[in-house]
Amino acid sequence: MAKSIKSKAKSGALFALAVLLLGSAVLRVGLEAGPAIAREVAGMGKDEHMDDMQGAMAKSQMQSSAEMEAMLKAFKQREEMLVKRETEIQDRMKALEIADRAIEKKLVALEQAEEKLRETVALADGATEEDVDRLTSVYEQMKPKESAALFEEMDPTFAAGFLARMRPEAAAGIMAGLTPEAAYTISVVLAGRNGSVPKE
Repeated sequence: MAKSIKSKAKSGALFALAVLLLGSAVLRVGLEAGPAIAREVAGMGKDEHMDDMQGAMAKSQMQSSAEMEAMLKAFKQREEMLVKRETEIQDRMKALEIADRAIEKKLVALEQAEEKLRETVALADGATEEDVDRLTSVYEQMKPKESAALFEEMDPTFAAGFLARMRPEAAAGIMAGLTPEAAYTISVVLAGRNGSVPKE
């Protein structure tokens, strides 16, 4: 019976020791597993956080890329508009240069035409003056009676112009052959022409 009690005590001690060892192992596993699980959970959270950060960065980069693309597009449109305006300005400048050259040519042609006209007028004036002098000389060489008949038919102002150019003796001979009315009218015209000449 004593043997039986010793045997029971020994088996109880062994059982207690086994329980303690088992508890220690469980405790050790628990202590080691806890941090590992915590690390795993933390790692998962970190990965998710990294994914979130990477997603945010990717989104930001996409937004920046879109903004950059929009800016580049705007710059390109602006550049195209400036090139177009510059081309238009150059075209206008060329048109103005062509117009200026045409105006210069026309001015030169106009000056040349004006000079020719002056020469023509001068020739005409000279020719007219020569013709009048020649005609006056012809009237002077005609017989006074014949000249007087012509002067009788002339306009008084026209006749007075010829008589004013003649030598006084030739003019006197013609005036003597005129009718009193014609002689008087021509005399009034001659006096009026001389009366308008300044005295001083």
